[in-house]
Amino acid sequence: MKTKLILYWIVTGLLSLFLAFAVFNYLTKFEMVQEMLQSYNYPSYLIYVLIIGKVLGIIALLVPVKGVLKEWAYAGLFYNFILAFLVHYAANDGEGGGAVIALVLLIISYFLGKQVRPWIIRG
Repeated sequence: MKTKLILYWIVTGLLSLFLAFAVFNYLTKFEMVQEMLQSYNYPSYLIYVLIIGKVLGIIALLVPVKGVLKEWAYAGLFYNFILAFLVHYAANDGEGGGAVIALVLLIISYFLGKQVRPWIIRG
């Protein structure tokens, strides 16, 4: 059980760092991200939605919030990563690997969290 708990925190920490890096890139390379979103025919204001969503996701992953809020955070991040992969796949730009890695980390974090912290994530 202790090994699973350590693995849970490693995976969740990596996922949080991954999300924080994405937010950092959105803020420091704003024009580049804006151009990328426009090339996919998405509005520029979506950057702000992604920043807020990812910051709230990091908070929800790391803080011991119980129940539905944590489940919604996992669900929101799941849809974000799936849709990011699909956008990159449809654009055929070869940039969907990050979304796949994040999705794998998210799934591992979710299922390990259900095992080591069952009072946090409803089962």
